[in-house]
Amino acid sequence: QFVGSRSSTAASVEFCVAGLSATCAQQQRSCAAFQTIAPSNQSSAAAMKVVALVSGGKDSCFSMHLCESHGHQVVALANLLPVDSEVDELDSYMYQTVGHQLVAAYATCTGLPLYRKRITGHSSSQGLSYDVSSGDEVEDLYLLLAYIKARHPDITAVASGAIASDYQRLRVESVCSRLGCVSLAYLWHQPQDHLLSDMIANNIEAVFVKVAAIGLDPHKHLGKSIRQLQSHLRRLRDQFGCNVCGEGGEYETLTLDCPAFKYGHIVLDDWQVNQCGVGCQSQDGPLISHICVSVTGEVMHSVVHQCH
Repeated sequence: QFVGSRSSTAASVEFCVAGLSATCAQQQRSCAAFQTIAPSNQSSAAAMKVVALVSGGKDSCFSMHLCESHGHQVVALANLLPVDSEVDELDSYMYQTVGHQLVAAYATCTGLPLYRKRITGHSSSQGLSYDVSSGDEVEDLYLLLAYIKARHPDITAVASGAIASDYQRLRVESVCSRLGCVSLAYLWHQPQDHLLSDMIANNIEAVFVKVAAIGLDPHKHLGKSIRQLQSHLRRLRDQFGCNVCGEGGEYETLTLDCPAFKYGHIVLDDWQVNQCGVGCQSQDGPLISHICVSVTGEVMHSVVHQCH
């Protein structure tokens, strides 16, 4: 059941849980034009209205930027989060949930309506291909996007930050097919080193919120940006075969600023490091948890629709 709606023009909006604070500073900026060759070469396609899947990570935020660079219009954001707000990370095959407490601020930063649904399903259908399965977490995505499309019938495409996971890509494509939408995956199978460089060059400011790989120290690297750690990630790739963009689960990020954030950005004031198991249902590694977000500045347009 989808419940709740908030529209605000107040001078400040706060979303609070415990332990880590951030500030969303008011700003206006123009998005730098950037073109990349998408696998499907969509740059010359007719402009579409798009709902962007956002996890809070660098990939989904860069995907939004590429959609607009290719002439499409992102008109809504979609996010899935845990049933229990105190849990930072689910043991999910599909979704990044680390840092989900901060995603509510994206409505303010982008000026776009944000639709959120709690994940009630599980990874019950674990084969590569996907057939509609009652109780699977993919059905949460379907319900969320169906709800959004009913309210924005002119949406014809769904953007995701998929890079290398066929498991995730095929499931997004399955949901899109059922809804009559095009799946836009501009990051798909792009060389990871080149992709990370493009993100940095296009002002994707994302910080590490989880590390789970040899050579990544939670007390040294959590809270650091992809720009700060790019050369270190290249060394880990050369030494251990790690994925520069974290596609092997080596790390997760949280985006604090990007070209899509036209009305504000997020500044981390403080954080604490917790071992996985505290506020977490996955056993992969340590992470930042217990986030408090303070959003200040004039709120131009902020609409959050919550699905429990």
